[in-house]
Amino acid sequence: MPRSSLSPVTSNLPDVAERRALQLLVVDDDATQRSLITVAAKQAGHEVTVAPSVAEAIEKLRAARFDCVTLDLVLEDGDGIDVLREMAEAKFAGAVIVISGMDGKRRSAARSFARSVGIELQSLPKPLDLAALRISLANLGKTAMGLPAIHTWGGVATDAIVERHRA
Repeated sequence: MPRSSLSPVTSNLPDVAERRALQLLVVDDDATQRSLITVAAKQAGHEVTVAPSVAEAIEKLRAARFDCVTLDLVLEDGDGIDVLREMAEAKFAGAVIVISGMDGKRRSAARSFARSVGIELQSLPKPLDLAALRISLANLGKTAMGLPAIHTWGGVATDAIVERHRA
């Protein structure tokens, strides 16, 4: 069959013009987790700043603007809730993805607190599912551009997958 008679292959990958690099702050005291999140975010084209402690996270939040913060709830020098409080005081307008090994009840309490102070929060459990993180970041990037937050992974709509991880 001549090549010209084949129908074009379509892709669900966003066009470069559709993508927008997020300014991401990664707050985690575990070097391995920070590295995994950083590599995944950079591979997706995002700019990453890291903070291994509550104190450094607060310092970086005061010094720069971020579209998204990935936040561990248990840090050596405090609690992720302390970071959320600082974000609320600073009128943080971005998104937060809690990535924590804490049980669903603790992640849910963090989400409730964040909502009470006007912060959008998602939650992913540890061990981290990198595909779920990439999907969340892709959806946030589209939302930041005013595009629909429906992203596909291997041709499968991921809304249900992301929602399952938010619990």
